[in-house]
Amino acid sequence: MSHAGSMKITVLLLLFAAAGAAEDRIRLGLFTAVPVMWDVEANWQTFQRTVEARAGDRVDLIVTPECFLDGYAASAKDWSLERFQTIAQDFDASPYLARLRALAEKLRSAILFGYTEKRGGRFYNAALLVNRDGRVVGQYYKTHLQNHDLRFTPGPDLPVFDTAWGKIGALICADRRWPETARVLRLKGARLILVPSYGMWHLDNEWWMRTRSYENENFLAFAHPNVAFITDPKGGVVARLQSNVASLLVADVDLSQVSDKTHIRDRRPELYERISVPR
Repeated sequence: MSHAGSMKITVLLLLFAAAGAAEDRIRLGLFTAVPVMWDVEANWQTFQRTVEARAGDRVDLIVTPECFLDGYAASAKDWSLERFQTIAQDFDASPYLARLRALAEKLRSAILFGYTEKRGGRFYNAALLVNRDGRVVGQYYKTHLQNHDLRFTPGPDLPVFDTAWGKIGALICADRRWPETARVLRLKGARLILVPSYGMWHLDNEWWMRTRSYENENFLAFAHPNVAFITDPKGGVVARLQSNVASLLVADVDLSQVSDKTHIRDRRPELYERISVPR
């Protein structure tokens, strides 16, 4: 092979590597608002109006609270199966999920959106991730169900999603109580974990999430109806917003701060075998 040909291949390989490199800088937009239970149209309008008003901020990734579209109707005192079926979204036919994809493309923002999904005769507490051009990246279904959440079917796994910023994971509300969930996502390469939530309207949310970030040496973004915050690999709070009106917490995060040099590197997996034993 000629020297020129060798150089051409080298340049192409470098361009390919650069194209596949994860972006370290990400601007997060954490949406916080108290939804109206059962009113999907009102909740969608609140979400769309709020994020469109901040279009000038050029947010990379927007996160909503848990089941925001239906106002977390699974917990309603007047819950009925018939009514629940009317607010649950069919993934392939939902006009709201179609609107979501169109909105993501319009804003050039990825969105993790919380809603109730119906699939195969079952209901799931779902978070749908779409990228900046409106294409679906993946779905996460809440895995740890308690009390009224038993109206849902538990999700089968803890996936991570390939994005422009590398691998990102998601947990929904109560999933955050178990340290194993965040650890699994971290070991799968997640530099950032998104946590759409609804329950536990108190300060404890913050120190639990600070601990998850600290022990996994990564970032975590928490979106709840009345509070939003981001925690960093040292367990600190990058930004926080508590509001009683629909708002968007916008903050920049440098994912290059994520490290494997302490807690991840110094683990002793051979001592943790008991964790994987079924109850």
